[in-house]
Amino acid sequence: MTDAEDTRPTPRRRRVEWVIGGLLVVVLAVEIVLIWPDLSESVQNLGDLQWGWVAAAVVASLASMSCFARVQRCLLGVADVHIRQRQSLAVTFASNSMSVTLPGGPVLATTFRYRQTRLWGASPVVATWQLVMAGALQAIGLALVGLAGALLVGAETNPFSLIFTFGGLCAFLVVAQYAASRPDALEGVGITALRGFNALRKKPPLTGVRRWKHIVNQMSAVRMDRRDTARAFGWSLFNWIADAACLAFACYAVGAHPGFAGLAVAYAAGNAARSAIPLLPAGLGVMDAVLVPALTASGMTGAEAVSAIVVYRLVSFLLMATIGWIVFAARFRGAQQQGEEGPDPAPLWRRRK
Repeated sequence: MTDAEDTRPTPRRRRVEWVIGGLLVVVLAVEIVLIWPDLSESVQNLGDLQWGWVAAAVVASLASMSCFARVQRCLLGVADVHIRQRQSLAVTFASNSMSVTLPGGPVLATTFRYRQTRLWGASPVVATWQLVMAGALQAIGLALVGLAGALLVGAETNPFSLIFTFGGLCAFLVVAQYAASRPDALEGVGITALRGFNALRKKPPLTGVRRWKHIVNQMSAVRMDRRDTARAFGWSLFNWIADAACLAFACYAVGAHPGFAGLAVAYAAGNAARSAIPLLPAGLGVMDAVLVPALTASGMTGAEAVSAIVVYRLVSFLLMATIGWIVFAARFRGAQQQGEEGPDPAPLWRRRK
């Protein structure tokens, strides 16, 4: 059987693609219906938009996507999986569209990113490690933005819980970086932990040791020093800053001028609420319910807050999702991309047999 025959879509696959496409259209239509009340209420405030600030919001949102793509490149690069920025950016746009438009999208987006990472040549352990580290860096960056805003605004509530959260995430990052730079030490610690765990389960002491050594052997491909960690974290932080700038520019576009500290707190709180309920596309309703009062508290009127959120959603949600689905249709739908997109995955599967 030739490669062309292997990648040729079957009738069943075509039916599945049409079903998925139909479901996507239905989901997008429902989402438009859900946000239409907010759109209609704020139409009068959108009539006097300052389009220069809208353009700035678009640029900031594109910069945010580019920064996240660079985080992915940094994390894969330390494992000797080298990809071009445009490859990483294409996956970032496509996975973002899945995450923000489909119910349960974050799970689908993570699966898609994992699959593409494997096609680029990453081992299962490295692919999983990259996803976990990217998520940890994102959480630390968001916590830092929220902490900075809370301290600048002179938070009346006790900020120690946020400080402890930020400290815990930083501690995890330090441990993960140390493990990535010293896999030999990680092997010894893991074997000791396995022996204790096996003793509790009353199983032979060496149960699971061979599998653990195999995992550590794959992790040995990762050599992440402090410079690599700082670079990856820097791009991750810039990702949040650029997206927060998109929200700020949306506020300026409707003629509002919120305080920097209040805007940072509102942005961090809104994204935290969005992450708490990942099944809703882009945190629809939940994030907005947090942003409106938070922006109002930062000095904006209620009408200005709703209008700014509509502009922010149109740019960071609708426009970026549209670009992402176009990228997905052009680059990832149908036959698997080979050559410039990564190595032929067939040897990977044969190696596992």
